[in-house]
Amino acid sequence: MNCYDCHRAGTVTPAVAVCTYCGAGVCPGHLHEGPREVHEVTGTGTAARPDPARRLTCKLCHAAELS
Repeated sequence: MNCYDCHRAGTVTPAVAVCTYCGAGVCPGHLHEGPREVHEVTGTGTAARPDPARRLTCKLCHAAELS
């Protein structure tokens, strides 16, 4: 699989991940890695796990998430 954003720019770069939101292939240059809080059901409520999970997104979805 190749990076979708590089493909649109006319280059071919292998993808190393898939965006969590849009599903596009993403190369290291277009990748954003961030934490994702994981919640578990405990008793009558929910609790966050102490260590966050990894969330991989393309730069476009990351920018849209911030706006």
